[in-house]
Amino acid sequence: MAQGSDSNDPSYKSPSPGSRPSSSDDAKKVMRREKNRIAAQKSRMRQTQKADSLHLESENLEKENAALRKEVKQLTEEAKYLSSVLSSHEPLCTGLTPQTPDLLYPPHHSSYHHQHIAHYQH
Repeated sequence: MAQGSDSNDPSYKSPSPGSRPSSSDDAKKVMRREKNRIAAQKSRMRQTQKADSLHLESENLEKENAALRKEVKQLTEEAKYLSSVLSSHEPLCTGLTPQTPDLLYPPHHSSYHHQHIAHYQH
């Protein structure tokens, strides 16, 4: 709203022809405009602070997202590695037939197997 324009102010009443607004009306108008100016300034400041806050939150979420994507990539690579270790170890295990439905790999006590397994551990 342009300074000095009251056409958009719903509380503004145009003076009737031939009547001059009193000085108290002018003072009220000045006070109303000053209050409105201060309220608009506070509103703009709150809006700017909110935008700044959202921008910081967005940056933090982008960083967290990148870190999580990196972790997923590392875990995927580790899963592939462990899967290949398991695949290369399975042919070396004897007696892979489960003795019970709950036991996939029966225990074996051969020193060869323990050395072989230790070789793949980090």
